[in-house]
Amino acid sequence: MQQEFDVLIIGSGAAGLSMALRLAPYAKVAVLSKGKLTSGSTWLAQGGIAAVLDEEDGIQNHINDTLTAGAYLCHENAVSFTVEHGKASIDWLIEQGVPFTREGNKYHLTKEGGHSHRRIIHAADATGRAVQETLISRAKEHPSIHLFEHRVAVDLITRRKLKLPQNACVGAYILNDETGAVEVFKAKAVVLATGGASKAYLYTSNSDGASGDGIAMAWRAGCRVANMEFNQFHPTCLYHPQAKSFLITEAVRGEGGQLLLPDGSRFMEKFDPRGELAPRDIVARAIDHEMKRLGSDCLYLDISHKPSDFIIEHFPTIYKRCKKLGIDITEDPIPVVPAAHYTCGGVMTDEKGRTDLKGLYAIGETSFTGLHGANRLASNSLLECLVFASSAAEDILPNLKENMSTVEIPAWDESQVTDSDEDVIISHNWDELRRFMWDYVGIVRTNKRLQRAQHRVDLLQQEITEYYSNYKVSRDLLELRNLALVSDLIIRSAARRKESRGLHYTLDYPKQAAEARDTILTPINYEW
Repeated sequence: MQQEFDVLIIGSGAAGLSMALRLAPYAKVAVLSKGKLTSGSTWLAQGGIAAVLDEEDGIQNHINDTLTAGAYLCHENAVSFTVEHGKASIDWLIEQGVPFTREGNKYHLTKEGGHSHRRIIHAADATGRAVQETLISRAKEHPSIHLFEHRVAVDLITRRKLKLPQNACVGAYILNDETGAVEVFKAKAVVLATGGASKAYLYTSNSDGASGDGIAMAWRAGCRVANMEFNQFHPTCLYHPQAKSFLITEAVRGEGGQLLLPDGSRFMEKFDPRGELAPRDIVARAIDHEMKRLGSDCLYLDISHKPSDFIIEHFPTIYKRCKKLGIDITEDPIPVVPAAHYTCGGVMTDEKGRTDLKGLYAIGETSFTGLHGANRLASNSLLECLVFASSAAEDILPNLKENMSTVEIPAWDESQVTDSDEDVIISHNWDELRRFMWDYVGIVRTNKRLQRAQHRVDLLQQEITEYYSNYKVSRDLLELRNLALVSDLIIRSAARRKESRGLHYTLDYPKQAAEARDTILTPINYEW
């Protein structure tokens, strides 16, 4: 089956849906979701969106906080661009109907680690869900937006692959996960809004689909990636066998939550004068250090000293989830562990979301805009999604007049492959990959650990390539293929950084270099 659209958006989170809504009055848009429309990371986002909305705050304050958190590796132009468009992005969400929490006749603003002012607008402790539900509702109302669930991207289609001159992205091969058929989606512009790659790690706060698909596809199509070594580990994921990947938002610490050792004593002041409000990388390393020192499976986050009504009002989602698991957060501390949370690097783009490949855009966590530097400031991620979705949409619209109908795209060829009878290989490799990434390329790294990881990922990629060449594609196989490639990019980037900066901490180079430089990887098929 072949379908044709003006714009193909791969990903249905805040970035993808907000871009679709901005394009819809002028273009025929397809939005693809790997699972249900609610299956991505936006739905899980608890904390909120950072923006300068209070008269006591200022643009420069938000810029300075972002630069500080990013260990001065942020691109100042990208930071300024994002922060300056913050209020307009929030106003747009309010126009769409997002029910942000109010305090009297004003919106309630909370404060999170690394922020000098209260500037996090939120919808209780389920901001992502509120944003997602609103955007899905608006998208379903628009006749120009076509929503496709259970569609897994296989690879991008370029003019070069079709042996045509003037390389550009003209569509993508997409697996219909319900029928097993690979479909052709043809478009004048293709947008990668597929999220990050935190599923490369054993413990993660992300949804199951965070397998780095967009980053891997862009790399294979010839796009550069940058700063893949900076993987943010959220300090506080709920530690419970039935909790899976449930996040305890940073706002709990912002509202007075205290981190405790098993004996009930606080420890953060030993690591940073800001205590629990230090940036995430410092807090995650401190927890990791204390867990290893004590041999503990978890540590604790306690907000029970606050009034019960306050806790239940501000953190209803966390309260209900923990209560269901037998933890009353109004009386008991919450058991927590660090978990892979956010991919700060990604596909290199400019301020309009343009990649190295004509006709291909990347927005949200898939992209590298220069905003996050060596560590993402809390609640800047949804802001980045909204700001760059808007700027990319503005760039796409004037270029839609180009007629791509002359490009003939062949159907997906399955004539040389068979159904797999060895799916155990996929599950085994998936487990091995995530375990050695956690052990060797985690919160604390060394040269030797990275060498071991590189050796193992090389072997895995050889096995996966052979498997991919012989068997029909499946969601599990595609995700494993992409995760192995992105893990390779993470390892190679980490090995190149001969310093400790932000989220990249190595025992072999514990000091920060005098000059802050990006780590840029270039594929062999990159067109200079």
